[in-house]
Amino acid sequence: MKSILVVEDEAPIYRVLAAYLKKAGFDVIHATDGQEALDLFGSAQPQLVLLDVMIPVLDGWSVLRRIREQSSCPIIMLTARGHIDERLNGLNEGADDYMSKPFVPEEVIARVQAVLRRPSRWLVAESSRLFGTLHVDFAARRVCLTGVEIALMPRDLQVLLFLAENPNRSFSREQLIEHIWGMDYEGSDRAVDLSIKRLRQALTHWPESEGEIRTLRGTGYQFWINE
Repeated sequence: MKSILVVEDEAPIYRVLAAYLKKAGFDVIHATDGQEALDLFGSAQPQLVLLDVMIPVLDGWSVLRRIREQSSCPIIMLTARGHIDERLNGLNEGADDYMSKPFVPEEVIARVQAVLRRPSRWLVAESSRLFGTLHVDFAARRVCLTGVEIALMPRDLQVLLFLAENPNRSFSREQLIEHIWGMDYEGSDRAVDLSIKRLRQALTHWPESEGEIRTLRGTGYQFWINE
């Protein structure tokens, strides 16, 4: 049974979420503040986190950043704030999806199931891989070239990790948006192009003989490696 960590300090909201999650077959773990959430995340190792933004001790943004420093566990943000800037902030910080209160419980369950159905981005068979001089550590979410860590924006890092998990496979903009930005993304698909552009700049010194991020006309993008 997959476990879901629900970080929510409002008891009525938690009770509704817990009832629907249990009905859908999930085991539910509950935290009421940010520090408790981090403690439970480390001990329980849930398969997904439903994380409210406005929680005591440590807010949701702080919890999101702390989890992302150690794990790629899927995270869905829950908040009363519905402004697009807030949603983009959460997605850019590494959240997988975002729901504004009030929400329909059935939709929360549908989004949880959709995130968990995404390709094995969160269940990597190998914790790290070497592509010539490029070292991709999936577990630690770090990328190093010739031993030097490459600083990447959170969203760009997610794109690179996803593509590197699926070398020599092509993905369209729409597929990348679905897998990385999430089904609720409302921006332009140009965000994918800009992310790929930044990644190529960051990988300027990665020898083309070892690999590269390719553009396949009419198809999309591919993390090509010389196997």
